[in-house]
Amino acid sequence: MSFFDRSFSRKLTAITLSLLSLGVLDIKKVYSADSIFFVYSPFIANLRVESLEQFALDGTVNQNLGFYLNLARVDEEQTALFRKALTTPVQVDPTLISRILNTYEGERLLNYFGSVINVRGGRNGRYILRGALVKAAMEKDGLSLMNVIQNISVDVQLNIRQVLRYVEQVNLVIEGSEFFATEIANLASIEAESAGNMDFSKLPDIRQQGSKAVTNTTLNLFDQKRNRRFYVELYQPQQLTANTPVIIFSHGLSSRPEDFASIAKHLASYGYVVAMPQHIGSDIKQTENFLAGFSRQIFILEEFIDRPLDITFLLDELTRLNPSQFGGNLNLDNVGVGGHSFGGYTALAVGGAKIDFDNLENACNLAFGNLNNALLLQCRALNLPRKDYDFRDTRVKAVFTVNAVNAAIFGAKGLNNVTIPTFVAAGSYDPATPFVFEQARTFPHINSTDTYFQLQEGQAHVDFSQLDAGITDLVNTVGNLTLPAPYLLESYTNSMALAFFQTHLQNDENYRVYLQSAYGKHLSEGQEFKTHIITDKSAPILQEKFAQFINNNYQLIFGTQLSKN
Repeated sequence: MSFFDRSFSRKLTAITLSLLSLGVLDIKKVYSADSIFFVYSPFIANLRVESLEQFALDGTVNQNLGFYLNLARVDEEQTALFRKALTTPVQVDPTLISRILNTYEGERLLNYFGSVINVRGGRNGRYILRGALVKAAMEKDGLSLMNVIQNISVDVQLNIRQVLRYVEQVNLVIEGSEFFATEIANLASIEAESAGNMDFSKLPDIRQQGSKAVTNTTLNLFDQKRNRRFYVELYQPQQLTANTPVIIFSHGLSSRPEDFASIAKHLASYGYVVAMPQHIGSDIKQTENFLAGFSRQIFILEEFIDRPLDITFLLDELTRLNPSQFGGNLNLDNVGVGGHSFGGYTALAVGGAKIDFDNLENACNLAFGNLNNALLLQCRALNLPRKDYDFRDTRVKAVFTVNAVNAAIFGAKGLNNVTIPTFVAAGSYDPATPFVFEQARTFPHINSTDTYFQLQEGQAHVDFSQLDAGITDLVNTVGNLTLPAPYLLESYTNSMALAFFQTHLQNDENYRVYLQSAYGKHLSEGQEFKTHIITDKSAPILQEKFAQFINNNYQLIFGTQLSKN
């Protein structure tokens, strides 16, 4: 069944839960709204707050509330879910919520939802939303949708046209994600069939660790020119040999090098030196500084510039240290770079991708874009000085990205400058960099004949088993949510990274056989969550499908611009 054919009651539930997910913010209220006005010109009706309060208290549905529930065709079970959504509290730090809502990213979200929840008369409700969220978070029992409503200080109106448009946009994202996941699986199947039969069980299992013992050390660097001090986690074979290949791996936002030890150890066990630098303005320490109130932003704006420069400086330092610390064994003329999320941006930048400010500005002006969490990060770059940034490092000969942030900031024009072998990995459950917005959309624009795309079913950007208890509890509240085991996803990523770098850095043709759809099919045998691999052969078809999808939904995607009225 199409998502557009679902009942309005399902949409109402989705809206309620979406609004609740914003809830992050106890000041005694001086005045609270009496009514919420629903505006769908020329129709205007009001839902009294006291009706919602009584419903939240004991489940009573009076005539006023009943009118809206009947309008939405909500059944008994959905009414109970609506009450639960209204009353379920979330314990949050009101100071932290205030900080988040005052960041660039928080302001964009408030402006977006303020276009739906207006001050009476039609003005954007972002300021009253901010105040209500902060006040609600200070309530003794925690933040809930009900106490957010109670802490709204003036009567507000819901722009029903905007609400319905928002619901249609959410549905389009879900529908698009399902459509393109299926399309990529189909393309992978076609490629696999055209390749003929291949018995991978008779080949070495590259999911397994290699034969070399691995050591881990930490390198501390200081770039005097930028006054930037950071550490580097090094994973390498115990015994180095001549022309040892080097991989640089860039971590994501609010992360750290150590989080990617698995892929580093895997590659090092096959003979690579893997160097993973800390990016000090967008790592976990920057997040901790933000949470503690020492910084006003989640990440520093200049990280769009400093991250690629970290890679180049690290390569310079490895070149300097090669004779004394590595016996002159490192091959630093043919280097591979990998990256996750913001690190994917970093890897693509040193691989030749250029920032396209015009494309970025157009994307950031679309209300539809706010459904892409990755765009919140990318739009910060509009505050950079407008110049032609060129971060290309010619020592980099191959790029491997996972959940890369890239679509708006580079666009087709910027990515067309990437002419070296590139591997793009994505997750079908990724809420941070949705593959339908980011990786699958941009993969066809990479200007290389050696490009690969891997979709991992169930991969959700991060390993939820490593998150703090609060996030884990939140994930556990989502019914029927099953995620793949971390080791399975690691095996998908690690094996493909090895095959890719062996083929395109080491020129070992014995590994090219793994870089095909048939191997993805082999990896997926017996697994609930499968992986699908396509190559540049399928890129034109994927690009055509995206063009058709955009044309079919042009008005919904491009018809609304963000405003600050």
